[in-house]
Amino acid sequence: MIEMRDVGFGYQGQDELLSGMTLTLQPGMFHFLTGPSGSGKTTLLRLCFADLLPSSGEMTAFGQDMRGLSRDAIADLRRRVGVVHQDPQFLDHLPLAENIALPLSIAGEEVDMDALRDLLGWVQLSQHARALPPSLSGGERQRAALARAVILSPDLVLADEPTGNLDWDMSMRLMQLLIELNKSGKTVLVATHDLNLIRATKAQVTARVLRITGGSLHLAGADL
Repeated sequence: MIEMRDVGFGYQGQDELLSGMTLTLQPGMFHFLTGPSGSGKTTLLRLCFADLLPSSGEMTAFGQDMRGLSRDAIADLRRRVGVVHQDPQFLDHLPLAENIALPLSIAGEEVDMDALRDLLGWVQLSQHARALPPSLSGGERQRAALARAVILSPDLVLADEPTGNLDWDMSMRLMQLLIELNKSGKTVLVATHDLNLIRATKAQVTARVLRITGGSLHLAGADL
């Protein structure tokens, strides 16, 4: 699915933030990515959906060299990768249901209203379908962001600190949705600094924990 072999990345004019990154994201796996703030977690996720390209090494996505992708191929890749950002951005003048359906509209696909209603029900936001985003709580916004990320039925779901602004109950509610996605066959990669969240989730699903330290990626110990 996603393979990195000795991948490095540095922002222009700076030393490499990441180096020697070797990682394989296989179908159906659940991964956590942890490390201190500024260690490169978000950068690694951005590499996974071609928002950034490696400075060195080899990286493939679904069998294709990431550095050789055309614009159309990048668009196809992003249909297969759903992303949940820590601070999801919505169009505040559009009702929630329309915000969630935007990826379909952008892709030129017809919106299946029954499927959209089912998706809203899955994230427990049916009653907010016509609400405007500014009226939603933090937990509601993150569940809406997850619904938007999976509306194109991606193979891989990336979540960047999705619970960073949520209380514990809302955090576990969101993680339960990600666990359900994984159990349905989706590959999930969650970046988080919250070790308690990782431990609570690992009690419910088999997950590998990866840690970025010193710009390099390591498999965390089983005691995490």
